[in-house]
Amino acid sequence: MCVECDRLTRSGVVVVTAAGNAGFAGTARTVGADYRDISISDPGNAESVITVGSTHRSNPHRHGVSYFSSRGPTGDGRPKPDLVAPGEDIDGPIPGEGIAAMHGTSQAAAHVSGAAAMLLGRHRELLGRPERVKEILCATATDLARERHFQGHGLVDVLRAIQSV
Repeated sequence: MCVECDRLTRSGVVVVTAAGNAGFAGTARTVGADYRDISISDPGNAESVITVGSTHRSNPHRHGVSYFSSRGPTGDGRPKPDLVAPGEDIDGPIPGEGIAAMHGTSQAAAHVSGAAAMLLGRHRELLGRPERVKEILCATATDLARERHFQGHGLVDVLRAIQSV
């Protein structure tokens, strides 16, 4: 999976992936207060992808990274996730049931996918340059003053990203 994600990125596509929801393990194989020290798996540990962890929906500065959000580093020691975005209580469609609040890094990854799309829409010169898109989004993220392996570069900030180019 990681090989294909890296190949897709090299072909010019921005690939955004969820970090996973294995950050909290209860009492099995944990570090500190029941948190796994390495919990990001494929494809989130692919080097070229933008790996996204989850934060609180409305107050990420106060509450920080979601307890369930997978943490880095990768198994070979690279820092991940790259960014965090709102992933708690995000309204989304449930087939046959309407709309419901959902929790997870998949909801957070959707925010970063949208940020990347907005950046590409505003700055067409970035088309086909996914490494530059990742660089811009990471460089303009808001530091939440949390552990690097929990928050990555910080909370995605699409306005700052667009204005930085």
